[in-house]
Amino acid sequence: MTGDLPSNLLEQAVQQMNTLPGIGRRTALRLVLNLLRRNEQEVETFANAFIRLKKDIHYCRYCHNLSDTDVCPICSSHSRDKRTICVVENVQDVMAIENTGQYNGLYHVLGGIISPMDGIGPKDIEIESLVVRIDSEPINEIIFALPTTMEGDTTTFFIHRRLKEVNRPIRFSQIARGMAVGNELEYTDEVTLGRSILNRQSIE
Repeated sequence: MTGDLPSNLLEQAVQQMNTLPGIGRRTALRLVLNLLRRNEQEVETFANAFIRLKKDIHYCRYCHNLSDTDVCPICSSHSRDKRTICVVENVQDVMAIENTGQYNGLYHVLGGIISPMDGIGPKDIEIESLVVRIDSEPINEIIFALPTTMEGDTTTFFIHRRLKEVNRPIRFSQIARGMAVGNELEYTDEVTLGRSILNRQSIE
């Protein structure tokens, strides 16, 4: 479908919707027309939800997970195991692991993985803030739950080597390789992911 819509305003709205991942132009048009059929109050409520999200969302000052406050509910919970940190790539991975119900520790969201091809180095993700946590919190195990890709393995190796410099006895482990190489956590079924966490393997 080309830019042959009867209204420039409609065309602009479709183009913006089309910028979202997984939304093709035809789907974008269908979504925009659906919004157009709604009353003005509904559309304002819809739009304001995203404006508020962008303006008011917080990243937890400890783990960098999304939160409505400076400290996320997981980090502030008294029922979580404060001695264990699960290192993940993004907030979707936190949600995926939480859905398994098999993990009760804390998290650390890197915000990416080391990928020289994409220009992402160690300083571009939250590695040093993890070092700070190890120095200041009673952590005795780090679980790596990063993608089973070359970039994920490189990131695990780098962080493991960096944290080994901390003069404290810490157990390092990674989730069991029950998933196919290249799989991302958010697309892995809950049973497989849960077993991978329970059957995690030590890293020497």
